Amino acid sequence: MITKIIGIDCATQAKKTGLALGIFNKGKGSVEAVSIGSSDGGLVSTIAEWAKQSESTLIALDAPLGWPTDLGKELFAHDAGQPIQVESNQLFRRETDRFVKSKIGKQPLDVGADRIARTAHAAMNLLDKVRSETGEQIPLAWEQIITEGIKAIEVYPAATLLVHAIHIPGYKQKDNDQARSTIISKLREQMDIPIDTSLLKQNDNVLDAVLCVLAGMDFLRGNVYHPPDLELAKKEGWIWVRETQIEEQK
Repeated sequence: MITKIIGIDCATQAKKTGLALGIFNKGKGSVEAVSIGSSDGGLVSTIAEWAKQSESTLIALDAPLGWPTDLGKELFAHDAGQPIQVESNQLFRRETDRFVKSKIGKQPLDVGADRIARTAHAAMNLLDKVRSETGEQIPLAWEQIITEGIKAIEVYPAATLLVHAIHIPGYKQKDNDQARSTIISKLREQMDIPIDTSLLKQNDNVLDAVLCVLAGMDFLRGNVYHPPDLELAKKEGWIWVRETQIEEQK
């Protein structure tokens, strides 16, 4: 079955939101198109148009899609000036954030404390607009087989780079085209990239969107870490990242 993968490197501003369209078929993947946002309306219409052209679509978003349960519980009953008894890492980090750190040694940003919360807010609003545009419910995916419709997952490009043994520091620096070119060369070992890659070399947001596509391919192949507590993951969200042997090598 052919599944489209739409990678979204989320941001609070449309002009910094990267998009990539991938095709996954019989265990192999390719990147067919990339784009950078110019307006919220343009983002939504591009995503919707890509999704409408397929029986099954997976949207892979680089943004938290939930908040720590302890944060909600504590703030609900909290009065100004009173202490909070829950330890800060437990309060501001989700279980998936702690899990990723334990497995690959990379700490995701704390959605309960960092500016990433604004990106999460923007990502969930964008997803809701795509729901309205497509008429699809777009639930989160918890199983790898997507036979029809549109589903979404949370991914983390920095973790995807690590588990695929792509160690290219500084690729987000504005003038570091060489680092981005090196990553593109490494990605060609994982997927076909038949398109013009000049935008990927120029823009790290678009390159991260392609990494979201790669994470989506890992998910569809099924070789990813699954949440030990599914109900908690459905409340807080879950970062899907390929299983790795990194922790065994420590």
